[in-house]
Amino acid sequence: MAVIVVGVDGSEASKEALRWAIDEAELRTATLRAVHAWTYPPIFGEAYVVPEALGPNWLRDQAQQRLDDVVAEVAGRNPHAYIEPVVREGPAAQVLIDVARDADLLVVGSRGHGGFAGLLLGSVSQQCAQHAPCAVTIVRAQHEQAPG
Repeated sequence: MAVIVVGVDGSEASKEALRWAIDEAELRTATLRAVHAWTYPPIFGEAYVVPEALGPNWLRDQAQQRLDDVVAEVAGRNPHAYIEPVVREGPAAQVLIDVARDADLLVVGSRGHGGFAGLLLGSVSQQCAQHAPCAVTIVRAQHEQAPG
């Protein structure tokens, strides 16, 4: 069975990518893996420790909840879509490339929650386009204008 991987970070561009991937998965009768990557906050100085009250898996649980919420919001219009949620710790581009190792297609939004690090390292979509082991589709959010 065909496999499509889609990156979901909660941004409007990733929601648009998820919509596109749902439609494509239905056309191909493919398994759809919605992937959300998370990382520990950057640390400056002392080591970062998650407060005991939050529990050792708090950051991962928050990432899972964010993915579940976005999938429910987007797939609600398409209840027949089969979506396999995947939450992994690590840099977004690397996580997506790793999950896409056995995929036929990787779908990402053109802009996400990259912040300043994205300016230094290159965007997730650009890294995926250059290094993914499969075809890549970059979906523009509807509000984005094409350069010109």
